[in-house]
Amino acid sequence: MTVEDRPLRADARRNREALVAAAREVFGVKGIDAPLDEIARRAEVAIGTLYNRFPTRADLVEAAFLPVLEKARVVADEALACADPWEGFVLFLERLVRMQVTDRGFMQVCSRAFDPGSGVGKVKQDNASRIERLIARARETGALRADFRGEDLAIVFAAATATPDWRRGLAVVLEGLRSRA
Repeated sequence: MTVEDRPLRADARRNREALVAAAREVFGVKGIDAPLDEIARRAEVAIGTLYNRFPTRADLVEAAFLPVLEKARVVADEALACADPWEGFVLFLERLVRMQVTDRGFMQVCSRAFDPGSGVGKVKQDNASRIERLIARARETGALRADFRGEDLAIVFAAATATPDWRRGLAVVLEGLRSRA
């Protein structure tokens, strides 16, 4: 059994959980570039404990956001299960925009590139393939503009989150994306 495979002592497990919870809070408000010492203080551990558990910022970001990216995957699966592809596309956008406007760190994780071999990189790629299927389904039925592509989602998210009333912003964007055919 390697060191990595051994179960953590109860105190070490509590410290790790406290660090991840603090990272979610701090990253959610300040973004993923927030000071790590603030996370350690909020978790009530020494900065050395943070670095012992998470040697790099990327390790902490991954621990904090893999569960959130998994929630995004569930949303994409729910959207793909919708009988009406346009309704599925709208459902996906509404939920993801809501997740992003309430969590600055998640917005940054969604918009930044990560090592494709990392856990975050792999889940983002998996989610991207689901999103491409959502887009293709909505285009194939003629509900979504034929020229819309996955990379255009950055514009959708930026426009929808640029206003305090994100629902109205998203409604305006969706009206522009709807096919007139």
